[in-house]
Amino acid sequence: MLKKTKRKGSHVILLLVFLFLGYMLAFSYHYTQKKTVSNDKHLTDRQWNQTISLRNELISQEETNRKLQKELEAKQTKVLENEKSLSKETQVNFNLAEDAEKYRMFLGQVKVKGKGVKVTLSDGAYNPKVDNVNSYLVHEYQVFKVVNELYISGAAAVAINGQRLASNSYIVCTGPVITVDGNEYPAPFVISAIGDQDVLASALNLTGGVKDQLVNDNIVFSLEKEDEIVMGPILRN
Repeated sequence: MLKKTKRKGSHVILLLVFLFLGYMLAFSYHYTQKKTVSNDKHLTDRQWNQTISLRNELISQEETNRKLQKELEAKQTKVLENEKSLSKETQVNFNLAEDAEKYRMFLGQVKVKGKGVKVTLSDGAYNPKVDNVNSYLVHEYQVFKVVNELYISGAAAVAINGQRLASNSYIVCTGPVITVDGNEYPAPFVISAIGDQDVLASALNLTGGVKDQLVNDNIVFSLEKEDEIVMGPILRN
């Protein structure tokens, strides 16, 4: 009976030991789980805060980029406007320079060259049956006819025997020679003109025009197209 009681007491002690161990294991498990959950929660909060911080920085940077983009677009627009303004000024200056060059050319202040025509007027062949020698000599009014027709047809510059004419030039006939702005030239008289070759030639060759009139006056008339005619500045006396 005593032996049986001792065995029963041993079973109770073992049961208590097992209960205690079970409690300790359960406590340890719950404590570990709670700590793990707490740590996980702490890490999640930190990551969330970092995410929020990065997102705010990104939003701020995007806002800064938008402002910079607007500033860039405004500056690009200003640069484009300045370029257009400079382009207009450049074109205006170019036009002014071109006009000034044309005015200097018409005023005879600069040397000019270009395509044109060359008209040669020579005295007619001597005819002993004609008493008046002036009937076959070239006179200033005949030279004027050619010069005026050339200017009317668009000639930019005209010269007689190499002397360029001005707007106030004068031509005077003195016997067998003519005087151009005080300078005497004998026949033949070569009248050069810079301009559209076809237009100038057509104007002189019109039926009943200048050429026909001069031929009828016994003047030897010849016309040539020149690829390059060079004229110096107008001589000023």
